[in-house]
Amino acid sequence: MTDPTPSASDTAPAHLFGASDIRRLAEEIGVRPTKTLGQNFVIDGNTIRRIVAVAGIGPEETVLEVGPGLGSLTLGLLDAAKSVVAVEIDPVLAAKLPETVREWRPAAARDFHLVRADAMKVTELPVEPSALVANLPYNVAVPVVLHLLQYFPSIRHGLVMVQDEVADRLAAGPGSKIYGVPSVKAAWYSSMRKAGVIGMNVFWPAPKIQSGLVAFTRREPPVTSASREQVFAVIDAAFAQRRKTLRAALAGWAGSAAEAERCLVAAGVDPTARGEVIDIAAFARIAEARQAADASTAEDA
Repeated sequence: MTDPTPSASDTAPAHLFGASDIRRLAEEIGVRPTKTLGQNFVIDGNTIRRIVAVAGIGPEETVLEVGPGLGSLTLGLLDAAKSVVAVEIDPVLAAKLPETVREWRPAAARDFHLVRADAMKVTELPVEPSALVANLPYNVAVPVVLHLLQYFPSIRHGLVMVQDEVADRLAAGPGSKIYGVPSVKAAWYSSMRKAGVIGMNVFWPAPKIQSGLVAFTRREPPVTSASREQVFAVIDAAFAQRRKTLRAALAGWAGSAAEAERCLVAAGVDPTARGEVIDIAAFARIAEARQAADASTAEDA
């Protein structure tokens, strides 16, 4: 009778890169992490497992990964998802990654797609992603997340690792001292929550600050006749001078303080309030009130 008990090799988790693997791969291709590209490579397999688990990736999903680097997270994502599309700006790292996948995950090589590009400029992908999971460079994390959510509506959920302070800002709600432009613009696309903190010693080189995990779920933007661009213009104006009331902060945007007050009242927003206490729906109503005023002026003319 065949023993039904699986062998150790059958039950052992797939190999994920540790510090020695990452340093060896980097040495093979002559790479040193650069501050310019915000490169900090994950060197701890348990951290990768944690990220993939918290992201909640299903076996039928296609995951978009930005900045895969030497492939630490890529291998973990390939273990969990149906396929992975990775966007890498560094030409040397991009050239090595498919070879790494073929060596360490040969069965998944056909399900791996590489796009050599700047994530801020990508508007098309070879496959349609349903999730975004990425270890993002600190200096471009917010614009990258907003860009990808704008251009790839198929992304329904995800998890990004960013500077801990940025994670707090993305997840902040109205009334928080750190609620600002990133918080409100991210809320246009999705609900975001802080999902954990990652220490500095799991990276090479180790950053000087810890990282935060932000999980998000796509939702429909507020129902409004105003465009995203019009709403975002209000947000930018409201937070340009945080200490000012909305009546004063939006004076330039509206044409005058009196017109700003008229739009605020029409939107049901207190003109003496500040931008950090209102939500994305209120910003949308303010933009819509201005749009209606402009339409009325055009008709009168």
